[in-house]
Amino acid sequence: MPSKPPLLTLPILEGRHECMITRLKHEEDSFTFHYRITPPLPDSGSAALVLPLLEAQDDLGNEYEEYEEYEDRGGAYGTHPDGTCTDGSLSGHPALHRDASSLRLRTTWLRGGVETSCDMPLTPS
Repeated sequence: MPSKPPLLTLPILEGRHECMITRLKHEEDSFTFHYRITPPLPDSGSAALVLPLLEAQDDLGNEYEEYEEYEDRGGAYGTHPDGTCTDGSLSGHPALHRDASSLRLRTTWLRGGVETSCDMPLTPS
């Protein structure tokens, strides 16, 4: 069975990696986007650890923040079993507004004391 195409694919971390947004999940009080990064990010024990931070805004002007109240707010799950990529997710709150027709996610990646940000336009559905 073929997998669904990604919602968005873009270069991150100064073009050294590619991020695919694979799914946007809606909850009552939050939303979560799932991603896949190739090549894989360094393991958590590495000095080059990469940490993502999330901000978002919809086309109605509503702002969303990283869902830090969750014990598991998201982040990289780790290297995929086949070793080709890193899978992860990030959660934001509040829930996406029902009348919003677009969402701009801004992820800031912290790596070795250096921040790089990218904007990711998505259509909530």
